[in-house]
Amino acid sequence: MKNQGFTLVEILIVVIILGILAAIVIPQFTEASQDARNSALTSDLQTLRSQLELYRVQHLGNYPDGTAAKFVEQMTSKTDNAGGSITTGTLGPYMMKMPPNPFVTATGGANTAVTVGTDATGCTTGWFFDTTTGRMSPGDAAHNAL
Repeated sequence: MKNQGFTLVEILIVVIILGILAAIVIPQFTEASQDARNSALTSDLQTLRSQLELYRVQHLGNYPDGTAAKFVEQMTSKTDNAGGSITTGTLGPYMMKMPPNPFVTATGGANTAVTVGTDATGCTTGWFFDTTTGRMSPGDAAHNAL
């Protein structure tokens, strides 16, 4: 009667081949994940910038107010053309909610928060709005130049 099982050598060869394949494939998934986050960040940034410009056009050349809470409120709710957030406003909302920055890993919703000011140094929130230039940029230092 002939044995029907695999030998130890055959099993080891299969395990080694699977290990080599895993070593080749896993880094490619990591790169794909990084590329996907870059694409998401770029897309969200384009959307934010276009909605900010729409806000500016509809509000007589003015950007949202200079505080973070007011900025988010004016972008995510209806406003009148003076920028006041009112439930019966005819303008907006420009965003349903602030999109998350996929590169900000802080907890507590910081990846969707906006820092408003003139200097992005030390910004740890998802987004930074420069009140001097009207420019929206990612809040993380590595992508701030986008």
